[in-house]
Amino acid sequence: MQKILVTGAAGFIGFHLVRKLCANGAHVLGYDNVNDYYDVSLKEARLAELKKLENFEFIKADLEDETTMERSFAEFKPEIVIHLAAQAGVRYSLDQPRKYISSNIMGFMNILEGCRHHDVKHLVFASSSSVYGANKKVPFSENDNVDHPVSLYAATKKSNELMAHSYAHLYDLPCTGLRFFTVYGPWGRPDMAYFKFANKIMKGEPIDVYNHGDMKRDFTYIDDIVDGIIKSSISIPRNIATTVEDKVDGTKSNAPYRIYNIGNNNPENLMDMIGLLEEALGKKAEINMLPMQPGDVYSTYADIEQLNQSVGFKPSTDLKDGISYFVDWYQKYY
Repeated sequence: MQKILVTGAAGFIGFHLVRKLCANGAHVLGYDNVNDYYDVSLKEARLAELKKLENFEFIKADLEDETTMERSFAEFKPEIVIHLAAQAGVRYSLDQPRKYISSNIMGFMNILEGCRHHDVKHLVFASSSSVYGANKKVPFSENDNVDHPVSLYAATKKSNELMAHSYAHLYDLPCTGLRFFTVYGPWGRPDMAYFKFANKIMKGEPIDVYNHGDMKRDFTYIDDIVDGIIKSSISIPRNIATTVEDKVDGTKSNAPYRIYNIGNNNPENLMDMIGLLEEALGKKAEINMLPMQPGDVYSTYADIEQLNQSVGFKPSTDLKDGISYFVDWYQKYY
């Protein structure tokens, strides 16, 4: 039975990933601090579902807790680590910047050290489409320059990519970074726009729509994301750079290291997503149009050709179906 450590197990993506991994026969150790960034009761409800699984264990601790992290690696001895835990959210980083440095930088350092010292075969870690900043070229490619983040959250994710590359190079630790694009679906994060909109529409409260609704997002359904993570985890990167040209290519490296976009490859208008929510909820939204918020970007659009070629990832859920699945869950849960 393969042993996999999943950080952020009580989170949105982590919850769905752990269920799928356990269903596939893996032995999973979940690691999460269950913080109050959003509704703790939702995280606890996810955990309650996971604890029903026979091949799941759980540790509640911070990423920055070096002692607990080291003990988790030493006792569990994971073959694969899938690191999803982080202080999330672009807008929250404007108010609480130190939380991002503590969790996303110091916490990730502890993950890298654990992998280095305990013979981990592959580290898969969550990056973000936010690293592309105000990039105007679309679709976003892994070869694009990402040296101009527009939020501290994005800067920490770019830092994670650089830190992982150094460990891959120095210690021959295979690392794969996944740049997630606007993940949504059942059991989702209440701080995400689609979830906040659903809450407010059902309460009859106005929703805040930035840039007067003129925004696009590459909405990616959770089941597609989980499929891509699992396929990536079993595709361990090796050195394939053989020429000077290859070494300049951002998707290749002298180290066993890869970065991939993981998205739907189909940006949707924000107002169209709101329309689908209204239709599924059976209720019209009262909309409060606002200018662009600091740290936000106009559009996200994933070029997923590299991931498709390397691991066979291709999303299959369109936005209309995905929003319908989310609303079905939302109405039952609440």
